[in-house]
Formats: sequence, C-alpha cells, structure tokens
Amino acid sequence: MRKALTGVLSLAVLIGTVGATGASAGAATAAESAVKRSSGAAGGSEASNEDIKDRILAIPGMSLIEEKPSAGYRYFVLEYTQPVDHRRPSKGTFQQRLTLLHKDVSRPTVFFTSGYHVSTNPSRSEPTQIIDGNQVSMEYRYFTPSRPAPADWSKLDIWQAASDQHRVFTALKKIYDKKWLATGGSKGGMTATYFERFYPKDMDGVVAYVAPNDVVNNEDSAYDRFFRNVGTEECRDKLAGVQREALIRRAPLQKKYKEQAAANGWTFNTIGSLDRAYEATVMDYGWAFWQYSLLADCADLPADARKADDDDIWNSVDSISGFSFYVDQGLEPYTPYYYQAGTQLGSPDIKQPWLRKLSRYGYQPPRNFVPRSIPMTFDRRAMRDVDRWVKRNARQMMFVNGENDPWSAEPFRLGRGAKDSYVYTVPGGNHGAKVSGLAADEKAKATAAILRWAGVAPAAVEADPKKAKPLARFDARLDKRNGEIERDEAMLRP
Repeated sequence: MRKALTGVLSLAVLIGTVGATGASAGAATAAESAVKRSSGAAGGSEASNEDIKDRILAIPGMSLIEEKPSAGYRYFVLEYTQPVDHRRPSKGTFQQRLTLLHKDVSRPTVFFTSGYHVSTNPSRSEPTQIIDGNQVSMEYRYFTPSRPAPADWSKLDIWQAASDQHRVFTALKKIYDKKWLATGGSKGGMTATYFERFYPKDMDGVVAYVAPNDVVNNEDSAYDRFFRNVGTEECRDKLAGVQREALIRRAPLQKKYKEQAAANGWTFNTIGSLDRAYEATVMDYGWAFWQYSLLADCADLPADARKADDDDIWNSVDSISGFSFYVDQGLEPYTPYYYQAGTQLGSPDIKQPWLRKLSRYGYQPPRNFVPRSIPMTFDRRAMRDVDRWVKRNARQMMFVNGENDPWSAEPFRLGRGAKDSYVYTVPGGNHGAKVSGLAADEKAKATAAILRWAGVAPAAVEADPKKAKPLARFDARLDKRNGEIERDEAMLRP
C-alpha cells in the first residue's frame, strides 16, 4: 500500500495554493512562498544540509509514494494534489502521479509528458540525456490512478491538462531554478505543445517528437497520400494482402477470436460486438506496421497472403495490431485518449480502397471506443487555435518527425512569426524518431539548440554548433535508441 509521508491538504489550503481563477491557477500563494527552502545544490554537489526529498515534500500538496534506486540519481514516485477544475478550484481535487529523476538542482530540468500513464521505473527522455539534467514526468489527468472520483469528463481538456503542468512547474521551480525544457513523444509531444501555447512563459524550450496536428478533423487526405507512397510498393502490397485475407477469412479467424475471448474473459460491450473489434484490428494493421516497424521488417511479412494458412494470417495481424486491444479490457485504460480524440484532438479516417468491398464498418471513430455513458461533443476550434498559435508565436520550439510514421502525415508547421524554432524529419523514421536519428548536420544543429535553450551549451558548441553532442553518455538502463518505442499493444493512437 502506498504510504504518504505528508498530510493531505485541507480544501481551504488547496484553494489558497491554486488561486481563485483559471488565469492564476498555478500561481504561488503567500502561504506557499513562506515555506523555507535552502538554496544551492542538492545531490551531486550538496550545498545544503536539507535533503532534496525533504525539500520536495515541503511543497504543499506533495506526497511520496516511494523512492527507488537509480545509479547516479535520486528517483521519486510522487503524488500532487490538483484541482479537478482549475477555473473553480474549490469544486474538488484529485491526486496526480508524478516522478522525479533528480540529478542536481544546479542542472537544468526537463518536464516530460507521455500524454498517458506515467511509468514508475527510472528512464530519461532524449533531451534529459542531451542536457544531463533532472527530469519531472507527469501522468496525464484522467489516466488511472490520476483520475477524479467521480469523474467529470467535461474537465478533461487540453487547457485543464496544461494547467496541471503549470502548477507542477510553479511548485518545483522554487527548487529547480535553472532552465526548463518541455518534451514528449506522440501525444506527449502534443501535450508539450499545448502547454507552451497556454503557458508560454514557463518553459525555456520545447522538443516535441512525432506530434500529430489534426487541424481539420474531417479532412484526412494527407493520411491517404501517406499510405499510397510510404515505403516500397512491394511492402505495401504485402500489408494489403494480409488485410484482405483477414477480412475474407472472417469466419475461421473469428472462431479463433471467440476462443481467445472466452479463455481470457474478454468482452465487447464498448465497441458493440466481436465482429466490430475484429475488423477494427484488421483495419489498423497497415497503420500499426508503419508506426512501430521499419522498412526492413517487411521481410517478416507473409510473402503471399493468399497462399498463407489461417494461422499465418492470424499471427501476423495479432503481432502487429493486437487482437486484445479493442476488447473492453484493452480499451478501458485508454478511455481518456479516445475521449479527447473525439472532443478536441481529432482522429484520422483513412480510406484503404483495397478493403472497400470487404469492410463493414470502415475506420471507426473515437465515439465507438468510449462507453456511451460518457457524453462527447467535438470542439472544432481547439486544434485550429493551437496550430495558429504555433505558426505565429513559436519561440524555441522543435518538432521531430519520422518519415515513415503515419502520425507525421499531419505535422506541426512553422509560420513567419516563429523564432528560433525548427522542424526536422528522421529519414526512414517510425513513431520512435529521435534527434539521434537525424542526418549528421541536422543532429548537431538540433542538439546545439537544445543545449543552448537549457543554458548548458559548452563554449566550443556556442562557437561551432557542429561540435554539439549529448552531455551524458547513453545508458541502456535509462535511454531508448532511435526507433525504440514504448509498446504494450499496437493500436491506432499517438
């Protein structure tokens, strides 16, 4: 059982901490400012007798779940009391999970968000390795256990989530007072971008990886163009062949699906039927392949799907798309994502004409993946606002995309108003594209910018950006290589 080492704030104290309005939701209060904290480093260059854990837990609303060992760091799993509604903080609170990879308060800090759950095992984002800094990671609101009870789903939007992040930053900035960068991949990259849009004075730079930008939700021709040209014709034909056979062979393969569902206790209440779940998985097959795999992996696909036996077709679809995802038990952890996709973020609707006569449902919308008891209304203004803001106001922002990643088909673009900001594409990159996968000149330029934004660029790099390289060595225990992706199940989500 989790053991909180600090008391839970009373509602009155919380209201004082978060402020009375949405505009000041993250501001520090007089009571919070009165908490005594020593200055100087805590960690590798200790300049205070006060332990870093004590300083963190002195923050009102912060409590410790556990501290885990991590070579060269202190690693804390934390909870932080947040208002359900930053515009009306007196209307209830919830506990939001955070982790902190602490190196030294004299180092810059990276604020990482996945846009989903937070991992409670130590890891570093690429910018954290590049700047050799601290890292704060935040679980996105409404992903369990960071979910209010009962859940008012109308309070799950990009502004509320950005305000969560703003409050965490405001609280920790008093301890980690050097430069801060925001980062994240996929929905995490979107989250970092939205944070910058709503709180542009907080961060000193943003590095957003493979972040889709679905400005007009019902216009998805960019995705159709992507799938007509990605990779090689041979590979595209292999993928299409497996999909076709999977739909042609519904009867024998769905028999296997029913057996698996019975054995594992899978149910299909949210999506509506086993048949809908089966087809959704097959329709995801090509997308999931390019999202998670590389062109070289085409060699592992069935060479001639028409001659393949049923097990070969099943195994190929299952290993790439995952038949366990569209069951209730697979969808439930991602309800917050599909809710946001159907209310603000948007979602792709690709045509796949080679399946037109075989498909019964087409590409199914997010509404099909969220329980009907949760109301959803789409806001067409949200993404248009963010897109317009980035084009006009981006400052020290970097977007890194993958050439062969479907989610990069609708990317963020910079306009004339952008300053010291960049868009890069990793050749042949998938949804795990990183700065380390860029061509040499671009990699050095991007690395130099990240070091400069964090205030730790060596003099030699300031003089010649081509000399830029990460300040910390690659550590296989903490870092992922270019192309590596966190993957529990392959699915159509960023």
